[in-house]
Amino acid sequence: MNLPTAQSSGQTLLVISSDRANMQLMTQLLAMRSEFLVLTATNGLDGIQLAMVVQPAAVVMDTGLSDTRAEAVLKILKEHPRTSMIPIIAVSSDAQASQVLAGLKVGFYRYLTKPYKLLNLLEAVDDALGYSLGISVVS
Repeated sequence: MNLPTAQSSGQTLLVISSDRANMQLMTQLLAMRSEFLVLTATNGLDGIQLAMVVQPAAVVMDTGLSDTRAEAVLKILKEHPRTSMIPIIAVSSDAQASQVLAGLKVGFYRYLTKPYKLLNLLEAVDDALGYSLGISVVS
């Protein structure tokens, strides 16, 4: 888990992933946009704690967490008043249509499947940021 060390005028994003390579890829892709301050947590419990403290504009979470189920992290964040309005984007290696629908049904804002395209990730984040600011994004 990393905490911000300086104020940023951009949007804070939280990436939660237990997979080091996936974490690095998502962080590097998101950091390509200078308006994003990207924070990371390497497991679900740290991700919950960091989200409660920082209240990021959006969360991008790998569903293959080492310490807990992604759906449990989602449930905790959605039930807590400090984090209930944060859009949470799932990234999963399970590309079955039934799993994607189940993920959306339990409350993930978007459900991206691996391998995802950079533009799909950025579009999902942009849409989530518009949502968290109450802006309707039309494409």
